Amino acid sequence: MKQKFDVAVLGGGAAGLSGAVVLGRSRRQVVVVDARSPRNAPADGVHTFLSRDGISPLELTEIGRTEVKRYGGLVLPATAVAARRTDDGFEVSLDDGRSFTARRLLVTTGLVDELPDVAGVAERWGRDVVHCPYCHGWELADQPVGVLATNTEWAVHQALLFRQLTPDVVFFQHTAPALTQDQSAQLNAWGIEVVTGPVDSLEVTDDRVAGVRLADGTVVARSALVVAPRLVANSGLLADLGLEPTAHPRGIGESIAADPTGLTNVPGVWVAGNVTDLMAQVVSAAAGGVAAAAAINADLIAEDTRRTMHMLSREFWEERYGSAERVWSGNPNPRLVAAAADLPPGTALDVGSGEGADAIWLAARGWQVTGIDLSQVALDRAARHAAAAEVKVTWRQADVASWDPAPEQFDLVSVQYVHLPAPARDALHRRLAAAVRPGGTLLIVGHHPADLETTIKRPRLPHLMFTAEHLAAVLDPSEWEIHVSAPTRPHTDHDGQEVIITDAVLRAVRRPAT
Repeated sequence: MKQKFDVAVLGGGAAGLSGAVVLGRSRRQVVVVDARSPRNAPADGVHTFLSRDGISPLELTEIGRTEVKRYGGLVLPATAVAARRTDDGFEVSLDDGRSFTARRLLVTTGLVDELPDVAGVAERWGRDVVHCPYCHGWELADQPVGVLATNTEWAVHQALLFRQLTPDVVFFQHTAPALTQDQSAQLNAWGIEVVTGPVDSLEVTDDRVAGVRLADGTVVARSALVVAPRLVANSGLLADLGLEPTAHPRGIGESIAADPTGLTNVPGVWVAGNVTDLMAQVVSAAAGGVAAAAAINADLIAEDTRRTMHMLSREFWEERYGSAERVWSGNPNPRLVAAAADLPPGTALDVGSGEGADAIWLAARGWQVTGIDLSQVALDRAARHAAAAEVKVTWRQADVASWDPAPEQFDLVSVQYVHLPAPARDALHRRLAAAVRPGGTLLIVGHHPADLETTIKRPRLPHLMFTAEHLAAVLDPSEWEIHVSAPTRPHTDHDGQEVIITDAVLRAVRRPAT
C-alpha cells in the first residue's frame, strides 16, 4: 500500500463504483475501499435502474467492481476507519491496519437506517418491511399493506404513494404525533383506514409478514409494512476532516451538505449517493457518483496545469534554489560518470546544470564546459563551487525550453533530469542533437514513469516523465548509434525508507559524416 492514488473512493455501492469507472476511464489511479455490505443487500432486486431492473444488489456491485478493475482501478475489501489531510492530499487508514495516500477523496459511504423499535421490523427489513414505493411498490401491488407512522408528515406521504399501488392500505398511528385535520382529510380521500394505538410487533408466518400486532393484542392482517427509518449519513469517517452532518429539512435524518457536483466545504473532499442525498435511489446515486468523479477529474487537471506552469517558470527555480544553501548532493550524476568516464576530453554542454556538480566534474577532467540553467541563483552558486574547485566553466542563464545552442557544436551534450511537456521536450532534444559533432555523444537522463509507483515525493505529473524509447524516437537511426536503458538505483524516500527508482537513459553517438 505504498502506492499514491489520484482518488480514493470510500464506499463501493452504486455511487462509488460509478465514480470509480469514470475516473478509471479518465486514466486516473483510483482505489475503491469496499466492505461489501451494501445497505440494500437484503432486497431481492434493484429497481428503476434502466437495463438492470430486478438485478440482485450484490450482483450489481460485483459487475461494478469488475468494470472498475477493467479500467485499472484497485478494489480493496476493507473498511476505511480514518482519513487525515497531508501536505499533498489525504492519508486513509483501513480496518486491517493498512493505509495509503490519495490526492482527492470521493466518499460514498451511504447511510444507516435507524428503524422503528418494533419487534420483527429489523429482521424483515428490505424484504416485506420496506420504505420506498419506487423500490418495492410494484412487488406489493394489490396486497394488504400497512404504514407505520413515526414521522406523521412522512408517513402520510408514504400512505398516499402506496395507495396508488394497492387499494388496501392501513395507516398505523403508532407513536407519531396526531394527524392534523388536513392530513386526516387526505387519508380519508383515498379510503385509507387509520388505526390508533402503539404497534407491538409483527406477526410472521412461513417466513412472511402476516399481520401487525398492536399493544392491546389486536392483530391487523397485512402482507407488508411500510416504515420511515431515520436516515443518518454514515459519515463518522469525515468528522476528523471537519465535516459534520446537517439535518434534513423534512426531519427524516441528516446528511453531508455538498454542492451540485458533490464538493463539500472541505477542499478535496467530494460526496455522492445517500451520504449526501438521503432519498437517492440506486440509479440517482450512480449518477451522483458520475457527476462527482467528473468534477474531481476536472479539479485535478486544473491543479496539474497550475503545477506544471509553476514548475516551468523561472520564479519556481529561483525560489527553489534560494530556499537552501544546497539543494542537490554536490556529487555528479552517476549516469554522466558512467557514460563520460572513458571519453577523451573535449567540449561539453551541460543543460540544466543547477548547482554545477556535473559541469565541475567534467571540467576537472579537462573538458571545456558550458553550463546552462534557467536559475541565476543556481548559476551564481555553481560559479562559486567552480571557483572553490579551481576549474573554469562558462555559465549561461537561459530558458532551455526555447534556447538554441546553434551554431555551436560540442563533443558531449548532457541533459540530466530536465523535464518538459512532450512537444517542448522533443523540440529541445532535436536542437541539442543538432549541437553534437560527428563522433560526439548525446546523453539524456530523466525520471522514468515507473517512479510514480513508488513513495518518492514528487509531483504526480506523468506527462513530464518519459522513457528512453520516447527519447530515441526523435533521432534518426541512420545518423546515430542509439543505446537506451532503464537502470535502477536505491533511493531514500521522504519517510527514510529505501526504495528502488528507475532512470530513463538515452546515450547516442553521432555517426561520422560520410
